Amino acid sequence: AWIRCNKIGYIFQTFNLIDVMTALQNVMLPMTFQGASKADATARATAILERVGLGERLHHKPFELSGGQQQRCAIARALANTPDVILADEPTGNLDTKTGSEIINLLRSLNQEKGVTVICSTHDVKMLASSARVCWIRDGRIEKISSGEQFRVEEMAKDNLGR
Repeated sequence: AWIRCNKIGYIFQTFNLIDVMTALQNVMLPMTFQGASKADATARATAILERVGLGERLHHKPFELSGGQQQRCAIARALANTPDVILADEPTGNLDTKTGSEIINLLRSLNQEKGVTVICSTHDVKMLASSARVCWIRDGRIEKISSGEQFRVEEMAKDNLGR
């Protein structure tokens, strides 16, 4: 439980936000379990929500947020305890193209700036192309491992053959 609380952040495909809590309260919740004071948790959660573009939606409940905003709130909650590892299940699956790209850039910047490892299951080609490493899994077994760069080259080759 300590490792889950302090070292791992989870981004769920279905958000898993608590309906009766505001965006701010949803992001503060993991901090409460970690033992943060209310003032510290409020300040940190506000900063995280601002970073994901929800600074003006702090006091909105999930049903008052769009799908993309709910996903960004779920991502903010995953970042609440400054995890070393983020496990993400289709983090861009419910987002429009622009917001999806913003989330990919946010996760990439967390990796580059803070050394956060992001492990993601996805079908999003843009996310695959921006990944450092892509593990292809079929029927529960690793089929191949490539880099995002190799994936981009292969996709460009497919596009060129199709034209």
